[in-house]
Amino acid sequence: MTPQREATLLVLLENEKEHLSAEEIFFLVKKKSPEIGLATVYRTLEILTELKIVDKVSFNDGLARYDLRKEGAKHFHHHLLCLNCGTIEEVEEDLLLEVEQVVEERYHFLVKDHRLTFHGICQECYEKEKRALCQ
Repeated sequence: MTPQREATLLVLLENEKEHLSAEEIFFLVKKKSPEIGLATVYRTLEILTELKIVDKVSFNDGLARYDLRKEGAKHFHHHLLCLNCGTIEEVEEDLLLEVEQVVEERYHFLVKDHRLTFHGICQECYEKEKRALCQ
């Protein structure tokens, strides 16, 4: 692995709770490896996605974001997206096993993976709205 690709992977590991765009990753990698180019970061992310080390995800902001796949994870994890503040929280539990079984049996479709994002209001924003209504 080249030093630039290693630096890219290191940034993903250091920021595993974040859902960074390629540009955000590039700026963080550039601090460690100033000679790196944006194209190298894009190519590295493409390779890591193909190898299922990272997942390319899209939320409501129009940017592709990259999420490090958990070691040994059979499926992509789920997300909670706050429509007010944009906070993204990860849901570790696989909540769709029964749905997968129904899809496979009823539609004769072999499910390899799935993605699920719940869109709503996070607890912090909900509490702020509640306090604002009480005033």
